[in-house]
This record gives sequence, structure tokens and C-alpha cells, in this order.
Amino acid sequence: MRYNGLSYAIGEGFRNIFKNTKSTVISVITMICTMFLFGIFFAIGVNINSVLEQVQMKQGMEVFIFDEVTDEQKQNFENQIKSLDGVNTVVYKNKQQALDSMKEQMKDSQELLTAYEGENNIFPASFVVTLTNLEKSKEIESEIQRIGAQIATEGRSEEVDLQIEEATTNDTIIKKITSRDSTIEALVQLVKAVRITIGVIFIVLIVISITIISNTIKLTVHARRKEISIMKYVGATNGFIRWPFIIEGIIIGIIAAVITLLIIGLLYDFIIQNIETSEVLQKMGITLLAFIEIAKPITIVYAILGIGIGVIGSSVSMKKYLEV
Repeated sequence: MRYNGLSYAIGEGFRNIFKNTKSTVISVITMICTMFLFGIFFAIGVNINSVLEQVQMKQGMEVFIFDEVTDEQKQNFENQIKSLDGVNTVVYKNKQQALDSMKEQMKDSQELLTAYEGENNIFPASFVVTLTNLEKSKEIESEIQRIGAQIATEGRSEEVDLQIEEATTNDTIIKKITSRDSTIEALVQLVKAVRITIGVIFIVLIVISITIISNTIKLTVHARRKEISIMKYVGATNGFIRWPFIIEGIIIGIIAAVITLLIIGLLYDFIIQNIETSEVLQKMGITLLAFIEIAKPITIVYAILGIGIGVIGSSVSMKKYLEV
């Protein structure tokens, strides 16, 4: 389309908005309602993903080691675990910390553990490993087993080698690994289900938005059907006729997107702040995303929605009147 044609299309698009104020207002309000719903589900979706990721990072496994393992082996073991893909954090828990953790769990019955203080401590030291990707849980556990076996056979003194061999029939520094397999599997499935559900909701809302905007713009097109027929009779191309309506749809979409973004921005932080004060989230150490953290993606989404729905809605509504 040449420059003059583009200028005409843009000018006519703006004129159509002000000429058909009633249908423009209806279209904008309709799109605001639809995009507001879309924004709510988008905000819920990104926060659910954020919460699930935070929960995932708190899940993992505890790797118990034999008492005879040297400090050098422990450091080597920790460094190699940290280098594994999918590992979030590795925290060493010594024997005293293990005993203290057991005391916390027993609460009112802590006196039963007093006999295990000092040299009588029977609780093994361990490494608490959290993950960034729960789907790699089994793979990481196998790698940790391999590292434990490798360290056990490398650079040990004969005395330490004999002590460990007496303590276990396995050639490894690892006593046992405990993980919440059922919890991890449930979280993995939950993450997948949430993402699929949100994706389906987004697609449904997009289809609804396109249907609504195309129907509202269709009213404007229908009111100008005689003008369109005359333009076709005098030789105007379909593109020349279509573009002013497409520009109109884009402008309506952008206006609706900007207004909706302002509404969402004003409401979001207020709602999130009230939700974050709940005891459940505070106890779990879970934080929700601030609006500034989702402002960029939601702005991009709204821009694409506003322009895309405007273009598609206008094109669909014009099809009937441009058929030869």
C-alpha cells in the first residue's frame, strides 16, 4: 500500500472511531471486560508458576554419609553435587545439627534424646539437596550415588577405607538417600496440569475476544455496506477498503489494552499485599510477584492481544462484504 493509501487508511480509521462513537464505546468496553479477565488469569497463572517454582526449590533429598568420611571427602562431595545440572542448593548438616533437628521434631519429648549427646550421637551427618527441576530428581539421585562411589574409591587412606568397608557392603561414602518421591511426583504433575489449564483458558479467552470484537466491528461494517458497495463499483481494491477497518480495530484494541493495563496495575498490588499477609504463605516462606515483575510481559501480551484481536476481528467482519 502506497503512502497516500496508508495515510487514507489511518485517517479513515480514526474518523470511523469518532464517527461511530456508540459502536466504538461498545467495542472498547467489551474488549476491556475480556482483556481484564485475560489479565486476571494471566496474573493468577504467573503467580501459580512462581509459587510452584518456589515450592519445587524447597523440595529435594537428604544424603546421609558415614561418620568415617573425611572433611576433604565431604568438601569434594559437596562441590561435585553443586555442579550437577538441576541442583539448587546443597547444605551440609553435621551430627549435632541432625540431633537438634530431631529434637525439634519431637518437641515435648526432647528429653528422650539427651542420652545421645556428644560422643553418643548416633545421628549421621548429611547433605540437604534442593532442586531447580523436580523432573530430574531420579537422575540427580543416580548421579549422587555415582559420585559417592567414586569418592569412596579415590584418595582414601587404608585406615579410612577399612572403616568404611566394615560399615557397609557398598563401596560408597553414602549411607542412604531419602527423598519425598510421592511429593515430588505430585508436584511435577501439578505443574504440568496448571500450565495446560492456563494455556487452554488463554486460548478460549482469545477466541472469545476475537468473536466479540469481530461482531461489534461487523455492526459498523454493516452500517456502511452501501458505501463499501459503491467503492467496489468504482474499482477500489479489497485492500483499500479493508485497511481503514483494520486500523480502526487496531486503535480500539490499543485503547482497550491501555485502559485495562491501568486498571490491572491499580488493583494488582493492593490484592497481592492482602494475600501475602496470610499465615499459610508466611509459614511456607512463599512470596507472590509484584506488579513491576509482571508489568513487562503483561504489557507485551496486551499489545499483541489488542493489535491481533483488532486485526483478526476486523478482517473476519469484512470478509462477507468483500466477497466477489
